[in-house]
Amino acid sequence: MEMCGGQTHSLVKNGLLGLLPKNVRMIHGPGCPVCVTPISLIDKAVSLMEKGIIMCSFGDMVRVPGSTKSLLDAKAEGGDLRILYSPLEAVKIAEQNPDKEVVFFAVGFETTAPSNALSVVHAQKLGLKNFSLLVSHVLAIPAMESILDDELCNIQAFLGPGHVCTIMGLIDYRPLAEQYQIPIVIAGFEPVDLLRAIYHTVSQLEKGEYKVENCYERLVKEEGNTRAKEVVNHIFEIGDQEWRGMGIIPNSGMVMKEQFWMFDASRKFDIETSQPKLQSNCIVGEILRGLKKPFECPEFAKGCNPTHPHGAPMVSSEGACAAYYHYSR
Repeated sequence: MEMCGGQTHSLVKNGLLGLLPKNVRMIHGPGCPVCVTPISLIDKAVSLMEKGIIMCSFGDMVRVPGSTKSLLDAKAEGGDLRILYSPLEAVKIAEQNPDKEVVFFAVGFETTAPSNALSVVHAQKLGLKNFSLLVSHVLAIPAMESILDDELCNIQAFLGPGHVCTIMGLIDYRPLAEQYQIPIVIAGFEPVDLLRAIYHTVSQLEKGEYKVENCYERLVKEEGNTRAKEVVNHIFEIGDQEWRGMGIIPNSGMVMKEQFWMFDASRKFDIETSQPKLQSNCIVGEILRGLKKPFECPEFAKGCNPTHPHGAPMVSSEGACAAYYHYSR
């Protein structure tokens, strides 16, 4: 299983799956942060827009379906949606609009957590009272543990998430490899990166080894990015997290520390939403857990397509369904 949606897209787009021997099968994991963001958070973001709040987001979140509508749908109905490249831009917008509440949709794995944490640091220094984050930060290792604990799991090895490890390093992955006796090879995103990592993974399996190897040395260091981790640990702490299609995974997310709750949109605003519902024919949970491939969904490229997606993996730029739709039909 590759643990990053960017790796999935590279595997499919570059035709690598067809080049591998038939006894080497890649299973696509829940490594797309947009895909695993729960419907309840999309519904909360839409509700905030309907209250007149300025909602700021990266572009890959705006078309992800909620229970009834996406952020883009809410914008079409008159909501104020700003598509940004950095959460620090949202801080600037809050500074320029002191009479308006500004919320940044803080989504992602450990990779995006430092910049989101830094936005809170800057907002606090500026004394802003009208800036907050709607947080949906998830952690890679608890997701890997959840997948391995599934009785239907048949995964023999992981390609580790290169971008996550650039921030977090390798230290926490070693106990995981030892506990589950499974190879974990940290991989990059270029075709040669992925093929090299797959080769090292197969070599470990043939030798009966189970250890962490770093095949993304140009960016990933043993200790990770210590300064980035410091700012993350300053703002966030570990907590339970809901994953789209997978339910709540204990201790699998980052939540705002109590002293920064004034910057937590979920606590700052009274957000009322109905019980979210998945499309009844969407198998997003089985795809994210690696139990099924996108083309096994009865709605794939039929009722569900990038223009009218039933689930996040079809519309996200890192989603497995989108990769198969664009490159493997």
